[in-house]
Amino acid sequence: MKYSYLLVSLLVLMSCTKRAESPQAPIKWVNTFIGTAPSVTKAANSHGKGTEELGQTIPAVLTPNAMNSWTPQTRLTENKCVSPYYYRDSLFYGFRASHWINGGCAQDYGSYTIMGLSGSLKCLSEERKELFHHKDEIGSPAYYSIRFAESQLLSEMTATDRSAIFRFTPDQADSVYILVTPNNDHFAGSITIDVEKQEIKGYNPAYRIYQGTGQSAGFSGHFVVHFDRPFTVYGVYNENERLQSATQMDNKRELGAYIGFKLDKGEALIVKTASSFTSTDAAARNLEVEIPDWDFDKVRVATEKRWNDHLSSINIESENNDDKEMFYSALYRCSLLPRIYSDVDGTYPAFSLRDSIVHDPSFVYYDDFCAWDTYRALMPLVHLMNPEKGGDMVSSLVSKYVQGGWLPIFPCWNSYTSAMVGDHVIAMIGDAIIKDIPVRDLETAYEGMRKNAFETPVSYEEYVDGKGRRGLNSYLKYGYIPLEDPVKEAFHTGEQVSRTLEYAFDDFVLSQVAKKLGKIEDAILLKKRALNYQNVIDPVTGYARGRHEDGRFVEYFDPYIFAPYITEGYPCHYTWYVPQDIRGLMTAMGGQEIFEAKLDSMFSENRYWHGNEPCHQVAYLYNWLGKPAKTQQHVRRIMQEEYLLDVGGLSGNDDSGQMSAWYAFSALGFYPVCPGTPYYIISSPTFKKASIRLKDGKSFEIVAENVNGRNIYIQSATLNGTPYNKNFISHVDVMKGGVLKFVMGENPSQWGSGDENIPFSISE
Repeated sequence: MKYSYLLVSLLVLMSCTKRAESPQAPIKWVNTFIGTAPSVTKAANSHGKGTEELGQTIPAVLTPNAMNSWTPQTRLTENKCVSPYYYRDSLFYGFRASHWINGGCAQDYGSYTIMGLSGSLKCLSEERKELFHHKDEIGSPAYYSIRFAESQLLSEMTATDRSAIFRFTPDQADSVYILVTPNNDHFAGSITIDVEKQEIKGYNPAYRIYQGTGQSAGFSGHFVVHFDRPFTVYGVYNENERLQSATQMDNKRELGAYIGFKLDKGEALIVKTASSFTSTDAAARNLEVEIPDWDFDKVRVATEKRWNDHLSSINIESENNDDKEMFYSALYRCSLLPRIYSDVDGTYPAFSLRDSIVHDPSFVYYDDFCAWDTYRALMPLVHLMNPEKGGDMVSSLVSKYVQGGWLPIFPCWNSYTSAMVGDHVIAMIGDAIIKDIPVRDLETAYEGMRKNAFETPVSYEEYVDGKGRRGLNSYLKYGYIPLEDPVKEAFHTGEQVSRTLEYAFDDFVLSQVAKKLGKIEDAILLKKRALNYQNVIDPVTGYARGRHEDGRFVEYFDPYIFAPYITEGYPCHYTWYVPQDIRGLMTAMGGQEIFEAKLDSMFSENRYWHGNEPCHQVAYLYNWLGKPAKTQQHVRRIMQEEYLLDVGGLSGNDDSGQMSAWYAFSALGFYPVCPGTPYYIISSPTFKKASIRLKDGKSFEIVAENVNGRNIYIQSATLNGTPYNKNFISHVDVMKGGVLKFVMGENPSQWGSGDENIPFSISE
């Protein structure tokens, strides 16, 4: 297996290098297979369990943040926690236009699959499956191909924002069939063949999970498939029958359509397709605009250029090719979600409103925001790399409030879900506003943010449907969510301490926005609420701990095991989740010495779990102690142990790119510990030079003199030639452009120590 993986990696590199000779072509360093197998990293093996040990990524072919992630398919279902592709599988079922929440444990939806076969016609999945080998597989962000040894058919694909094009070439004269199947586990959907137009079209209804599980999401994944020549044979099928020359079928298990051709050896069949979340007519318009002709290579080259332009927004210089592969592969995984939802003309399904369509060509509408994960680093990375795209994404969140009446908590499949804890759409919008990212209608945005923070739906039906903060009434009454409130109207029930900590952070972000917009009374009240974290930090143990209505902390307590009042982790993990007030947290835990000792124990006692988000800021907290050398040490160790050039090389679920965004920021040498503030916390730069492309021809360069695997400690720094001793840097300084230069050494130094050099805390 290891040999096959290395061979695939070599083939990927060779394929991309042929088309991208320039050193400014970073697509050649992207390995799309990282994270497609169970994790082999240290922390995952110590703390992960079940699906948390899986990277859950797919080797997607697409443009950045495209509507569809086109992936080879080794699993048939759209069910929760089942990725369409796993590297260790050996059976191939086709190419899926997937809406999988990449790197997560949610569900696919509204997808369809295209499969090419040679020889005899085989329609059902158990008949048509092909044995494949990774040595015959090539993948990059812009291209994927597989050659089936048994059927002697080469299948290739490339893609655009909403469309894709395929090339099927037999190694011998033979019959070639194309099968198209809506992937619906509810046995719903439709497929139609239009012989005169040489077209297959259909739809696959989307369904909700979490709040509203199993209910219709009120829209479908629509698709059209076109062919470059007339059919010679066609029909539709389901699990019980195959109807030759029939052209339409609905709502059956294993529903699909097939068409057939006679091809000579080496003769290529071209197939192109597009999708839409509004209608098949819209899908056809998307295809006409994005792929008007039949030139496969032209589309592939254009998509490679899109990726090179996107990835080169951060250009790195390193003599270590492994570093380049790790970094640009991470940036690729940071570029899949959220996804485009609007058609080329600006139409998209209204958020949470059944069968309602919005037309707004003034911006690109996005959905599938895994907010609990990605507000931390992914969205700040988007704001850094492409502020205009970040503005459209955040404006999409505001549009959801306008259409649905509440800001969503975890907006996926264009629905309310309340899938996780916290209210981090507030953090996403707030981070953009604080960083002056263009957001449509600031007053409406603030209205929606404030409503979530202060109000609960009057209607219980609305609340159960996922609207509003979970447990808000308890939070407002007690200043924390007590254990007596089971928070039962949520997928994640309980988890009262984690909710309290996260609401306190969200309240802080909203206080910053209120202050910026001149809402002074709100700012004062919300800043006070941002200190609610203190109500769940036990002064005796110094750890976050469950608390009753009467103020008593829960009696049995072990901070190093899973607890029902903590989200996906231990109390010792969540204790550190006070990014808005680290200095205040030190006091609540018993002082700086106790804080540092407990922080040290996270690493010395193997308590740190990088595979889940609550720990992602932990290594950076030494900067608040004035001991940034420890941050530099631990961040570098995490990068080395928890990110590997292997199919199992991620520490756990990539979670829509958050795990990869942590790496991308950390490799550059700084990280947004507290989104909603305009600061990045400095760690240890990895590259000799990294350059972030900014507007108006400007750039921000991070230079690390003497850097290598041993020289990980900052000895001194300058910003635009002036000595720089702060262990953080502002977003404003980055966006001005300039040069942040570090001199690196093998031993810790006193750089960045001292109270005058530490980051912001609200209690000071």
